[in-house]
Amino acid sequence: MQYLIDASVYVFRAYYSMPDDMLDREGNPVNAFYGFARFLGDFVEQVRPEHVAVAFDESLASSFRNDIYPEYKANREPAPEELKRQFVMCRRFVRALGVVECAHERYEADDFIGTLVTHGRKRGLPSTIVSRDKDLTQLLTREDCFWDFAGRGRIGYEQVLEVFGVWPEQIADFLALAGDSVDNIPGVPGVGKKTAAALLAHFGSLDSIYANLDRVHEVDVRGAKTLGAKLELHREAAELARRLTGIAVDAPVDDVSLAPARPKLGELNALFDEADFGMALRRQAERIADIYGA
Repeated sequence: MQYLIDASVYVFRAYYSMPDDMLDREGNPVNAFYGFARFLGDFVEQVRPEHVAVAFDESLASSFRNDIYPEYKANREPAPEELKRQFVMCRRFVRALGVVECAHERYEADDFIGTLVTHGRKRGLPSTIVSRDKDLTQLLTREDCFWDFAGRGRIGYEQVLEVFGVWPEQIADFLALAGDSVDNIPGVPGVGKKTAAALLAHFGSLDSIYANLDRVHEVDVRGAKTLGAKLELHREAAELARRLTGIAVDAPVDDVSLAPARPKLGELNALFDEADFGMALRRQAERIADIYGA
């Protein structure tokens, strides 16, 4: 099993949940860094993964999806400077902990995770995706798992239908139809989550829906009689959205072992000194170093 961690989710979670009066000696906030370091340290110590990688988002406005649709994620406010600084510290922490770290201005964390899932399958390794972002469930097969660590817990392939209303392989189509306000993807106007799920339950995929527009009236949803015309009118919007909601599997990361190395305690302690942290994370780093040996 390989564990693929969506870092940004947990950095933001720490930033908004940890006290904002956690400061280093120069008065810089370190709450997000502390919370993320504690999360990743707890994860590695508890799980003891033999294969693990952490993926970061590098930019909100420079991915290949912005070339396709300039308004992609344009509704999000840029991260404040004090958080950008902590993201840099989080990435340094991952590397010093001995864990593979991925980031690129043209690809998102999701794309690195998708690429590493694909690499793992070639080697016979199933994946556990550690995140809170439902978009990533589209990568699951029956051997894989989605794990909201310290949240709702593990979700397997079969449970995605129960939790999100569609099968994993339908998630990208579902988002293309219903839209995704988080990423500023409009989808098809007037098609909400229930209608999108009903269409996919009936036809299976976005392509099949558009191949059978004359049968859309058969779907048991409100407004079914006019739904086919609506879908036809907004076909370009749906197809554009589908190019945005699918996760890439060709991000620039080598197909190499994700075996963690022994933590570099000197680098970790120097980083903790910068942040003015006490002993808890230092002791944890020593325990992790013992786990992974010389």
